[in-house]
Amino acid sequence: MSKDGINSKDFLIGTLIGGIIGATTALFLAPKSGKELRDDLGNQAVALKDRTDRMTADAKEKGSEYVSIAKDKTSNITQLVADQSGQIMNKVKDLKDRSKNTTDTANSDSNAALNELGEEAKKAAQQAKDQVAQTKDEIKSEVKDAQAQAEQVKR
Repeated sequence: MSKDGINSKDFLIGTLIGGIIGATTALFLAPKSGKELRDDLGNQAVALKDRTDRMTADAKEKGSEYVSIAKDKTSNITQLVADQSGQIMNKVKDLKDRSKNTTDTANSDSNAALNELGEEAKKAAQQAKDQVAQTKDEIKSEVKDAQAQAEQVKR
């Protein structure tokens, strides 16, 4: 709120209502016959309806576009995570098989390999997590852009 107790939203609403009342008064006081006035009002109503329909169609089209982008990115992330999980599982299975086939003397080597594989798995998991977070941020940004464009279309 400003110092005067009127915020900008109230001012805009008042301005809009005043404009509508002024336009209506001007139409009724214009030197036209009733039929001409009704025709003018009908034409303006049709024009307003057409403009609203165009804006609605544009907003729906943009919304659908952003939804498909979000779906594509989500499926890409899902596939990436699945691939990396599969790679980690294969490495663990290979390590498990190697550890079964080694002797007691190779046991220390197997533990080192297991530790190494564990580190690789941690790195791969962190990379997947980072990529998911980055894509999530990109999707949020695109959704915000879509909302902003939808607001512009509404105006």
